[in-house]
Amino acid sequence: MTQTPVSILLVDDDRDNRDLLAEALSKAGYRPTTAISGEEACEKAAAQDFGLIVSDIQMGAMSGLELLKWFRKQFPDTPVVLLTAFGSLDTAIHAMKHGAFDYLTKPINLEELLVVVERAAEHGRLVRENKRLKSAFDRRVRAGSIVAQSRAMVEIFKLIGKAAHTRASVLIYGETGTGKELIARALHDNSGRAEGPFVAINCAGIPDTLLESELFGHVRGAFTGAEQPRRGLLEESSGGTVFLDEIGDLTPAGQAKLLRVLQEGEIRRVGSNTTIPLDLRVISASRRSLEGMVKEGAFREDLLYRLKTITIEVPPLRERKEDIPLLTELFLTRYGKDKDIRALTDGALARLRQYDWPGNVRELEHVIERTTALANSPIISENDLPDALRSLGAEEGAGREDGSLAAARRKAAAISREQVVAALAQTSGNKNHTAETLGISRWALNRLLEKYGIEKPD
Repeated sequence: MTQTPVSILLVDDDRDNRDLLAEALSKAGYRPTTAISGEEACEKAAAQDFGLIVSDIQMGAMSGLELLKWFRKQFPDTPVVLLTAFGSLDTAIHAMKHGAFDYLTKPINLEELLVVVERAAEHGRLVRENKRLKSAFDRRVRAGSIVAQSRAMVEIFKLIGKAAHTRASVLIYGETGTGKELIARALHDNSGRAEGPFVAINCAGIPDTLLESELFGHVRGAFTGAEQPRRGLLEESSGGTVFLDEIGDLTPAGQAKLLRVLQEGEIRRVGSNTTIPLDLRVISASRRSLEGMVKEGAFREDLLYRLKTITIEVPPLRERKEDIPLLTELFLTRYGKDKDIRALTDGALARLRQYDWPGNVRELEHVIERTTALANSPIISENDLPDALRSLGAEEGAGREDGSLAAARRKAAAISREQVVAALAQTSGNKNHTAETLGISRWALNRLLEKYGIEKPD
């Protein structure tokens, strides 16, 4: 029994039986409340929380089975135990089918009742605890395989929720390893296109000579070696989402061909004059500022406008270290289950938080995967970590964190509104260049723009 007595609603139109059971439950440490009818039970349940319902089946206007159905609809997590003097297999099957936790026949064996009540109360407690933990986890925010509790990522997940249900193109900025593809997948999985394909294309990995064939496909005989017709990646993604990763690495020729597809909404396979209509959503990502590339003449401005209806900027892991424990927990679950590795010591977790993670979330995942593969105990200690993290002494690690994240925050906080406005004017509103001029990250610049009420430039 727990220190707080479990509240039990006892429903029976037989006063003697009701009093007998209430007394037995009280002596066992429970807190019973009685009702003489199903209608009264509904009224009391609406006014007070109960951990368990014990009800007779054969009552007046509202039977115990009808009360059971009501509880399953109104309070599905509350266990219901049914009692009756008219026990039959059919009645028992009917009760269990409609969600009764258990079923006992009169005359009630009090010892048996207490055993069933204890099991039912524990079941209800576990269900509520599971929901509480799930709710707590959900508050930390989850999107697909991404977990986070930092303010920056929570705001991104809110934006994902809004953007997912539109057909608008999305441009995702972020350093290598920050999880841009995971965010793209979250947008797809939460959209009306979730049942359609999600096709990821690494724009940096397609040479010009193969670009048209890879993106648009080809017919048989279109060129030497084209022995069979082939669908292109854009055609494969029709009805779903295409993710154009590192779009900034696409060559000028590739940019022109992609723009034409986005404008016309159709393609032609190489070697064919037949047009094929496309129905797809475009999500693209870049580690570099496309706006800056446009000013440098390295990226088409008209293509940029096609790609950036909505922009999402993913901060690097060093700027959201409060997410490291959650990410570590996720990766331990993924890579440590075969060896039953469940946690890290406080010292090991402190080392993870001291490190700057130049490879971002991808590097953290690799470290956890490697560490779990080599660990010899269910708890990972500092000695299990790679040398680069182990070599961070307590003072050195603290100094390193202070010199990176904490110092960066102090530097950003010291920048005045006038300095931000001047830097924006100097760089013609280019946020990437403005951040470089001020010596802060692009994410920190966005926070300053919000702080000072400065309209964000495109």
